[in-house]
Amino acid sequence: MPDETTLPLIPLDADPFVLFAEWMKEAQSSEPNDANAMAIATATPSGAPSVRMILLKGADERGFVFYTNLESRKGGELLANPHAALLFHWKSLRRQIRIEGAVEAVSNEEADRYFASRSRNSRIGAIASDQSRPLADRAEFENRIRKITECYEGKEPARPDNWSGFRLVPDQIEFWQDRPYRMHDRATWTRQENDWAVTRLYP
Repeated sequence: MPDETTLPLIPLDADPFVLFAEWMKEAQSSEPNDANAMAIATATPSGAPSVRMILLKGADERGFVFYTNLESRKGGELLANPHAALLFHWKSLRRQIRIEGAVEAVSNEEADRYFASRSRNSRIGAIASDQSRPLADRAEFENRIRKITECYEGKEPARPDNWSGFRLVPDQIEFWQDRPYRMHDRATWTRQENDWAVTRLYP
């Protein structure tokens, strides 16, 4: 990473998806693990917020994709109130990106393809877990995993109906770069029909 005093300002003429890809690529080379980790904030229909860390599983001009159990707290909140905010924070680069927008379901084909790409144990774990629901004893979960593993002996675990993905379609993307003396650089892209309005922000 360049010395902080020589860092260029965030380029306001950049395509936000291209700039995101460039920053992600740098993070993949510098972060100790999970450069694709992001905080996702959701809200109940009444507006009560909740936030947790998950992993980004796809990003292009259509939006940002992640997967979950649809019956989890996160899944339920997104189905009831299909809006969310994402935050990437890369401490090694002293950068962050905030993304806000509506969410939509990925296609069954996309969900099937991603589920099939996961390790066998991860697929079995997804089938076994009643994500976010009370678990009386860890042994109960482990016993369920053993039974499902036996059930799928010699077969590929299929994606359950309650497990799928969402795509966040951004209305706003903000890039933040640390600079000396807290004089940070911030720029935001706000969607306007088929284009983006770009502005730099005070730190």
